[in-house]
Amino acid sequence: MVDILNQGFNFLIGLGGAALTFIFITIISLFMGVKFSKAVEGGLRMGIALTGMGAIISLLTNEFGDSLSAFVERTGTSLDIVDLGWAQMAVITWGSAYTMLFALICLLLNLLMLYFKKTNTMNVDLFNVWHLSIIGMLTIYYTNNIFIALVFVIGIYAMMLINSDLMKPQLNQLLGYSETNVTATAHPAFLFNPMVMFIDNLITKIFPSIDKYDFNAEQLNEKIGFWGSNFAVGIYLGIFIGILGQEPIAKIITMSFTAAVCLELFGVIGGWFGPAMEPISEGIVQRMKNSNSDRKFIIGVDWAITAVRPEIWAVANILAPILMVIAMFLPGNKTLPLGGIILTALVPSLLFVTKGKVMRMTIIGTICIPLYLWASTLIADFMTQTSINLNVFPEGLAEGSLFTSIEAIPLEKIITVLFGETFRNPTVQGVLVVTLLLVIHIGLFIWYRNRMIVLNKSEVD
Repeated sequence: MVDILNQGFNFLIGLGGAALTFIFITIISLFMGVKFSKAVEGGLRMGIALTGMGAIISLLTNEFGDSLSAFVERTGTSLDIVDLGWAQMAVITWGSAYTMLFALICLLLNLLMLYFKKTNTMNVDLFNVWHLSIIGMLTIYYTNNIFIALVFVIGIYAMMLINSDLMKPQLNQLLGYSETNVTATAHPAFLFNPMVMFIDNLITKIFPSIDKYDFNAEQLNEKIGFWGSNFAVGIYLGIFIGILGQEPIAKIITMSFTAAVCLELFGVIGGWFGPAMEPISEGIVQRMKNSNSDRKFIIGVDWAITAVRPEIWAVANILAPILMVIAMFLPGNKTLPLGGIILTALVPSLLFVTKGKVMRMTIIGTICIPLYLWASTLIADFMTQTSINLNVFPEGLAEGSLFTSIEAIPLEKIITVLFGETFRNPTVQGVLVVTLLLVIHIGLFIWYRNRMIVLNKSEVD
């Protein structure tokens, strides 16, 4: 049975990521009652967005490839794994038939949990299923067992939906929403909330007066202005890597402008994915309304709804240089931050838990950065090999180079890799470590859930 499934997946993979995604989005949209023309439009938009991301990544790696190699060789640093950001990970995962399977399983799980009233969230942010696909594909990479992979994906997705319910009352306060607003976020980045809340509580006990030293994020953003934009960060990266790689001035200038363009275009092309998923999202919402007209649903969307808060960008700008410094001196890290230098995988969770207290966000973010670096280092072999298998290895990187992505759910990635390595080479110590990490992870989420229930009740009262 497994061999037959693998043969089917290999055939689909051969079609290419953009074509495969076009087919999947179109079919699921039609299943959800979307008109044929709209279904095709959504599929085409997604294929175009993925193709665009691939082109930008190729531009970035073509310009930086040789310089990054020179940087590693001349400085003697161990940062020989290049972070290409979330876009390359999305291109790889959506180019795999496994992502289509995981997306379908997650959709069915969401409908089942709604039916049995285990959640009120209908997650229409299906594009970000690629985050969970990483976990599933990592599990298959190590264990060659799709059923274990499904257990991991289902468990994490259930936690995401439960978390979306828990977050809704606090998001109302944070974003100024009313009770009639049904929008919340089911993005996996917020699964880091329990860790942030745990550290936040420790800070309160150790430094109870810390909030006296907080400052206004909006004023900080106004002072930084252009110098904290994606354009400027790209310029800094080009200069930094060019100087350390001892490149000539002309090369440094070219690298700087290329990085500025690429970092800005990541955001622009990233905005194409939302409209691509709109037809299928609208179809899901309409179908749920028709079948449960008297029930109130929470519509789960991307983390970007929190981006209206200035604290997001103030702290992202503060953490960017901190990330680079930590990366250079952190034991066990081999990732050179590039595409993920703006930590949008971390700052939304910091914002939510601390309610926008910039000082707390900065301290907790600094403490947590190593987890994101270690996770990105651990998945580099998988990401590189998978890109080769799917024929989407980034142009411009030298043969044999490793690349990765500093992205969401770092704890889940670390646990998955350790589980996979223990599955391949079981030892008593390995089993005990993985079991302990799983117990801590689940226990932390249960503790967080109980805390959120108390906070939400006090909010209502």
